[in-house]
Amino acid sequence: MLGAIIGDIIGSAFEFNNIKFKEFQPLFHPMAKFTDDTVCTVAIADALLHGLSPVATLQDWCQRYWDNGGWGQRFNLWLGEDNPQPYGSYGNGAAMRVSAAGLLATSLEDALELAYGVTVITHNHPEGIKAGQATAVAIWMARDGSSAGSIRDALMERFGYDLSMTVDAIRPGYKFTEASQDSVPQALVCALEAVDFEDAVRNAVSIGGDSDTIAAIAGAVGEARFGIPDEIAAKAWSYLPLDMRTVMTALYRAQA
Repeated sequence: MLGAIIGDIIGSAFEFNNIKFKEFQPLFHPMAKFTDDTVCTVAIADALLHGLSPVATLQDWCQRYWDNGGWGQRFNLWLGEDNPQPYGSYGNGAAMRVSAAGLLATSLEDALELAYGVTVITHNHPEGIKAGQATAVAIWMARDGSSAGSIRDALMERFGYDLSMTVDAIRPGYKFTEASQDSVPQALVCALEAVDFEDAVRNAVSIGGDSDTIAAIAGAVGEARFGIPDEIAAKAWSYLPLDMRTVMTALYRAQA
């Protein structure tokens, strides 16, 4: 989960100022910050850890950090509703926030079920559900020791994503979109092609587009594949308030 948050923080500086190269310095830009992606990721982890309603928990956390902003227009309305209902979204927000499902799952089927439960509350479009489940499966498989090639093959077979592309092939023509079908496969390629955690995040930022969300997804899978270097983890931790740190500490204890 910290991998997703690191991706969000690093990618935040480039979401509306895309770059098309990997060698940006410093890794954490002076304008970097956690965004709504981190708030939602922590909220879903809190719900799964403590058996809470993901609807109520998302509303609670996002209202707590309302001034952070960044919410999509329809999600913004959903947050204020007394009885919020799914609204057919196929955006990449479900995949961005789902990493705790992959980390806490005890089996592949459990990963699918947990991801479905925290996705369908908003993103009940088939593409939205697919994106959340594919990300959780990739995380679970990486934790279970599967190779990048095995993960790629499994995701292509189960979800129909084209993961045969390379980062270098994606980068030149890639443009901003929040549609999951046009951003989640790209994020997964960035993670599966990477040689280490930092490379996964740099790959994601380098293709441009919805940089914080793409890097959050790639970072979550990258963490499951490689772990996170201590220096990068410590830097990201310093951005986060106590309530977020508390949830994350509990999650990693539960995973252990």
